[in-house]
Order: sequence, then C-alpha cells, then structure tokens
Amino acid sequence: MKVIGAGLPRTATTTQMIVFEKLGFGPCYHMRDVLGNMAQELPKWEAAAKGLPDWPAIFGAAQSTCDWPSARFYKQLADYYPESKVILTVRDGERWARSMRQTVWAVYAPGEMTYYLSQAQGLLDPDWARYIKIMTSILWADVTGPLAPFEATFSDEGLIAAMERWNDEVKRTIAPERLLVWDPYEGWEPVCDFLEVPVPEEPMPQTNDTSAFREGVVGGAIAKINEWWEARERPREGLHGAALPG
Repeated sequence: MKVIGAGLPRTATTTQMIVFEKLGFGPCYHMRDVLGNMAQELPKWEAAAKGLPDWPAIFGAAQSTCDWPSARFYKQLADYYPESKVILTVRDGERWARSMRQTVWAVYAPGEMTYYLSQAQGLLDPDWARYIKIMTSILWADVTGPLAPFEATFSDEGLIAAMERWNDEVKRTIAPERLLVWDPYEGWEPVCDFLEVPVPEEPMPQTNDTSAFREGVVGGAIAKINEWWEARERPREGLHGAALPG
C-alpha cells in the first residue's frame, strides 16, 4: 500500500481513485470493490468495524485506497503501512454539504425518499442491509465517527462543521511531510509533485457526480423492488374483482 486516501465521501473520491490508477498506483481499493462483491467484502469490513481488521486480506494487491469504508481507518492504515503517503481530499463546505444532502446523507435520513427506497432494498437483499449497517456504524452511529451525532447534521452548518472537524483531525494526526491536502479542482500538479510522478497530458477526470450517485443507489433500489414485484403470483382480477389494467 503506497497511497491512502483520508477524504470524506463526496470529496471527489471516485476521481481520486481514477487519478491514483492513472498515475501508476493501481489497483486502487475503493467503495466500488465493496459494492461489486458484497458477499466477499462485507465480512472483512464487519471485522474491521469490530476492531479486528485483516488489512492484507482486504486490500490484496492494491497499491492505493480511498473513499469509505477504508478512509474511516486512515490512522490504522497509516500505522500499518508506515511507508505510505496520505492524501486528504477537500472541498468547499457549501458545495460538499449540498452534494452530501442529495446523496449519502439522504440514504440514512428518515423522511427522504432515498432512505425509504434503501430500506426496502435491505428487506429484499440481506447483503444491502449488512452494508447499510456497517456504513451506519462507521459514519454516523459511532460517537467517534466523523459525522456523529447524526442529529447535528440536519443543518448545513452542522454538516459542514463535521467535515471541518474530520479534516482538522487528519491534519493533526498525519505528519505534514507525509500528508497532502488536495482539492481535485487544483488539478494534477499538487498530487503528482507529492507522489513524485510525471504530470499526465490529459485533463483531470471528473466522475461520480450527484446524478450518477442517485442513478446507482436509487436506481439499484428500484430495480430490486421491481425484481421482487415481477416474481409475484399474478391474480386473474384486481382488487374487489376489478378488471386488471391492460
């Protein structure tokens, strides 16, 4: 493990993953690896959440990692991989809060449609329910979690304050010579200088915007609900003997 991402969700961590791999630090372990194989990955993170991580088993041949859930454990990872460098992705507070409100926060906030769709998906997919439980534990429920207590994040000011607390903690924890605080809008140069690699000629990638997140999470939940509904026993008539539509 050569590079550890410590940034919160919605700080361009998918862009960061692509950057790491383009700069030669791939494969990069990312949330995509968890969601792409939950049956295999979730038990490892359940153990990590209980204080029993097996980092080599989690990361395998990965040379870098970023995004949740790994960023939650940046301190442990920095100790376990003492030669690694740490990159804290940051973002303007108001833009970050707006992005979080429409994506990650909505998954965990009763009253939001995304929350209820996610809960319905969890009833139909045990792996999704396990995933939400783990993420709740390491993001919201744990009193030492970066965005706890959850109630404090109902205002944008509270959400931004939580982000600032997390960023300040990373800066206090990691030695300055080992840490880069990086806003991806700054482009290739800061991260390339820090990692001592050439600057690519291509533009900096920009991926996983709010619409892409919602398409994946909301669309995935709706697809699972539709799958359940299509498997139903179909009646010959509608409610109270009414004719079926179509």
